[in-house]
Amino acid sequence: MAAREAVTPATSAEAAAPAPLSPSEELLALLDGRRLSPAQRRIAHYLLENLAEVAFLSSMELAERVGVSQPSVTRFAAALGFSGYPELRAALRPIALRVPEAGPHRERVAGNELHAALESDQSNLEALHKYAADPTRLARLGGALAASEPLTVLGLRMSGPVAAYFAYGAARIHPDVRTIDAPGSPAHEALLHAAGAGGTWLVAFVLPRYAAESVAVLRTARELGIKTAVVTDVPLVPFAHLADVLLPVGVGSRSVFDSHAAPMAFAALLLQALADAEPERTQERLESYEALAEARGFYVR
Repeated sequence: MAAREAVTPATSAEAAAPAPLSPSEELLALLDGRRLSPAQRRIAHYLLENLAEVAFLSSMELAERVGVSQPSVTRFAAALGFSGYPELRAALRPIALRVPEAGPHRERVAGNELHAALESDQSNLEALHKYAADPTRLARLGGALAASEPLTVLGLRMSGPVAAYFAYGAARIHPDVRTIDAPGSPAHEALLHAAGAGGTWLVAFVLPRYAAESVAVLRTARELGIKTAVVTDVPLVPFAHLADVLLPVGVGSRSVFDSHAAPMAFAALLLQALADAEPERTQERLESYEALAEARGFYVR
């Protein structure tokens, strides 16, 4: 009888051992979860596409190739948790040495980053299901906002487009919506006038990078006795104590500029709650608007 070759079964630890990360995956892991400025994200994108080269450049050379200042490169290294650019470069070199010399590596790394950006948005959108699973909190907030006349909406800098979307929709179904979209004294005056007119709520979109002017407006709202519903990205923001209702919604940070896909979707949910709180008023206002739109030809047929 022929001797059988001995086969040693893999241990459970060996079977469960994760596959080693590729250079691009290791680099993406280093960048994951970091809050980077637009200039720093430009550096990150260049690094992803030119890893084998970047790991051996000086900070000045990298700055010139990316088109940013040398201090931006230093701040980028600090944002990733390194004491300076030399320490970051030292960490990148072992990764860079594993980059294949041939093959469409550059496209593959860039493609991974684009896919990661989309996956981040998808994850943030899926997280919104928690609001739909237990809609009572949104329903209560919708009722409070519907009762506030006027209802004030705040959105400065990059938060402006999401706030404008919410305010535009809210104005269709609410009799008095006032938007604060510019910083400075007029923003605080607008809150004072809203409070004097009987307004009790401010809906504030304060997404990264957090505008200092927005936080100042939240403080004024607190001083005037106006309650605040603050839509931001994470629960532990430095201005959480200024929010009566804090509504954390994930922001995609994989691209040069943040993706507000999830905050925009959440704004639609909040509009629905606002509409549902006063269904008769909502129907009446929507019908009046549609009649005007039809008479004046607002939309292309």
